[in-house]
Amino acid sequence: MKVSHEVPRCLLTASPEFNDYDYALPHLFDQDEEYLQYFMDAKADGRYIIMDNSLHELGEAYNHDRLRYWVSVIEPDEFIVPDVWMNCHQTAAQAKYWKQFKYPKKTKLTAVIQGENKNQAYLCANLLAELGYNKLCVSYGATWYNDFFPHTNADMGKALGRVRFVQGLFKLNQLKDIKFHLLGCSIPQEFSWYDNNPRIESIDTSNPVMAALEGIWYDDNGLNTKPKANMNDFFDIDFRKVDYLNVIHNVRKFKEIVKKHINN
Repeated sequence: MKVSHEVPRCLLTASPEFNDYDYALPHLFDQDEEYLQYFMDAKADGRYIIMDNSLHELGEAYNHDRLRYWVSVIEPDEFIVPDVWMNCHQTAAQAKYWKQFKYPKKTKLTAVIQGENKNQAYLCANLLAELGYNKLCVSYGATWYNDFFPHTNADMGKALGRVRFVQGLFKLNQLKDIKFHLLGCSIPQEFSWYDNNPRIESIDTSNPVMAALEGIWYDDNGLNTKPKANMNDFFDIDFRKVDYLNVIHNVRKFKEIVKKHINN
């Protein structure tokens, strides 16, 4: 699995030390020149770039015209087309709509599985595959994960619910050639529960960085609850307020946790 941890602006130039690729939030290109310059440099350096549509940060996908513009400028290796939170049919409609445009030769389109419940989410995955998407994204935050895998710890239940959902996707014959990207997480040890399945090509999560900004150090087993910090609140943080040693500890421990469970 290729791993990327989103970071505040002040850590952008340090992030290649621990990130396998760069994960771009396009709404920030129009807001922050330093952020844009980082990705222009990443493009020039040949780093692998996945460009999101900023739904998680904005509550809805970023402006369509600006998304198309930035895809043409950044030329990401992957572009996650707009989706609609927990809505199967609107997400499938968006996925079909975004197929009509021309994209840079190197850019691969990926789509996010959404649904009001697990049945709608499985339906959405099938609809997206039928539209020709051969890599699908699975969000960490669907509320129905907790119904799918009830647990006294809601964050643990949400993680286990996604694991159960993804394992179900693996078993569907019509999706046997589909690869996956996992969007975010509640607790880091979730990524060790997929048995290093090669169909999960990439993941992105700011979890170890957000935990560090809250002063939380990962232990050998990860975390029991999701950090409350989010990138919207900490993107502009002053570097002098960041415990970089804690950041490095958490991202290294993240890799160790996953690797340890794989070896076991």
